[in-house]
Amino acid sequence: RISIACYEAEINLVIHSNGGTITFEIDDNGGVCLSFDDIGPGIPNIELAMTPGFSTASSKAREFGFGAGMGLDNMKNCASEFHIESSSEGTHLKMRFV
Repeated sequence: RISIACYEAEINLVIHSNGGTITFEIDDNGGVCLSFDDIGPGIPNIELAMTPGFSTASSKAREFGFGAGMGLDNMKNCASEFHIESSSEGTHLKMRFV
């Protein structure tokens, strides 16, 4: 579950943002927390972006097989906890796995 969610978030960061950071933490009880913070352009409509099949991937990304519109939904389904915030300055995504 962790690797699927992490992969989906990594790909989104690379395809849709202008860079950012990934933080991977393991707590004393074996819980894992992944945080992704990217730099713009943000997600204008998070509810729509969470809809399976919806994608804003470029034609170049689609040429490489990305952009099926399942990334955010896959992340949410894999994580024990899922939180996303976005603005024109960037997106913050945090997932916890227990």
